[in-house]
Parts: sequence; structure tokens; C-alpha cells
Amino acid sequence: MPSDQRLRRYGDVRELIGNPDNPTPLVRVRRVVPAGGPELFLKLEWFNPFGSIKDRTALYLLRGLAERGELDGKELVEPSSGNTGIALAALAALAGRRLTVTIPDGVPEEKKVLLRMLGAEVWTTPDDLCPVDHPKDGAIALAHSFVNSEPDRFVMPNQYENPDNVRAHYETTGPEIWRQTEGRVTAFLAGYGTCGTLTGVARYLKERNPAIRIVAVEPQRGHRLPGLKNLEESKTPAILERALIDDVVRVNDAPAYAMTKRLYREEGLMVGPSTGAIVHAAAQWGAGREGLAVAVSPDGGMKYASFFAGVLGDEGKPQA
Repeated sequence: MPSDQRLRRYGDVRELIGNPDNPTPLVRVRRVVPAGGPELFLKLEWFNPFGSIKDRTALYLLRGLAERGELDGKELVEPSSGNTGIALAALAALAGRRLTVTIPDGVPEEKKVLLRMLGAEVWTTPDDLCPVDHPKDGAIALAHSFVNSEPDRFVMPNQYENPDNVRAHYETTGPEIWRQTEGRVTAFLAGYGTCGTLTGVARYLKERNPAIRIVAVEPQRGHRLPGLKNLEESKTPAILERALIDDVVRVNDAPAYAMTKRLYREEGLMVGPSTGAIVHAAAQWGAGREGLAVAVSPDGGMKYASFFAGVLGDEGKPQA
């Protein structure tokens, strides 16, 4: 039987990755945001088959390398905080290619296990591996060292600098949001990470309506919010187009964790901690504003069980 989108029947798991004909869902958030702000919808990117918004990025990164002939006879190596690595590992497994992922020490153990289950070789990196001015970029430095030492063996998709990361969101995530909101979207919020989502979606939406506000969410220095970057302690990704960003909202860990718990307990949304940070920022930014805001929910919470155990502490444990 052939693939049939109407029947949700597919010949390959890759066909499940979000695109304008098969968008990830938008869900209204009502209980955790104060009255008087814009309608807030979350784009649930954990409905992608490998669990995050990075499925889109990984698909486009590998497609671009193949189209340019850069994959021929080479192994893949990529720095990741987990989600891009997981998506690349799944796609590499489908293509019969080897992948090495360099990953920060602090990434939840569940992500490392998933990477190894998918066949990736995982190298964890301490923060002090890289230059003092960018103490969080050790995984990136290590990945570059693989390519520099054996350029005939390794190729790096390089999500931080590769325009295909931006193209993925310009061609899929942006059009989906515009269509799903029937062109009524007035603001878009996403976190600083590789910045492919921010740049690609912003570029698409502002071409349709230059008045749409693009809001970047940035964690504070020394944060523990996986997948997000503070650009004072990390190198700014080359693909970030700052001119597209209208506002930046800074978020501390504690309110981000608190909002994550509220999303579980009040909205029934099992999200990762970066979603909590983005929704907290949306609630702050949206106070007194009108319109319709769309915020990215980059991934689900299943990969963060050990991380959340530390956040919860003694809460919920039986008392003596």
C-alpha cells in the first residue's frame, strides 16, 4: 500500500517529520498565563517522530550534505545537547551511516542512552574543554577537533552555522504557523539555541506581515536549562539574524522549572524544561498586550526524568 496522508499511513518514519502538509499541532494554553494578554498557543514539536523540533533540522542538514556531495564515504560528527543528536542518530541509522555525537556532561542521562540505543558513539565533554570566553562550548570544540584531525573521514553537519538549519524552519515551521493561525499570528517566541528556529520562522513570518513581533528567550548566565543558550557565555551562532529579533526576555532557572511543573499539572502538557522557560517568558512579555502569540515547545518531558527528579527534590516523596 502506498503512503496516504489522509489515512495517516506512511512507508517510512521520516514522512512523520513536520511539514506544511503534516504539521505538528498547535494547542491553546489557558491556565498558566494571566488574563489580559494575547491568546497563547504552543506548537508541540515533540509530536515529531524522534521527539523534538530538531527532527526538522536534522532532516534538512543531511539532505543538504547529500545534495552537495559532502556525505560521500564519510562518517558524521556533530555537537549536540541531545535533540539534534538523537534525530541525526535515527536518520543516520536509517541510512546506514556512522555518527559520533559530542555532548555536554550535564545533559540528562536519558538522552545519552537514547543516542547509544540508536547506534551513535557518544563523547561527553566537560565545560573547561574550550576557551575561557565561551565556557559552555566544549562539545562544539571537540566535534571540530574530529573534523580537523581527520577531514577525509568526518563531516560535520554543523547546525550552528549551516543555513540548512534556517531553511528547515523557513520552509516548514513558519508556513505551518501561518496556515494554522490563518494569518492571525501577531507574535512568535522561541529560545536562543542554534537559532535556526528563530531565524527561519522569523524570516518567513515577517515576509507575510512585518508587524509580527519576534521574541527571543534567553536563559541567565550559569543556567541549567538544556537546549537553551545564554549568548554572553556561548558563541553566537552564525545563522542568527539579529535584525529579525524585536525583543529578548531573560529567564531564570527557578521560574522556568516552576512553569514546567504548572504545564504538567494545570495543562496536562508533559514538556521539557525549555518549554517552561519559553512559556514563562511569554506570560511576562504578553502582560497588557493583545493578539495571538505562538510559542515553540521544543521537546517533551520523557527524556528529562532524571533531571526533573533533581528539580523536584523531596516533593512527592513519602514522608516518615
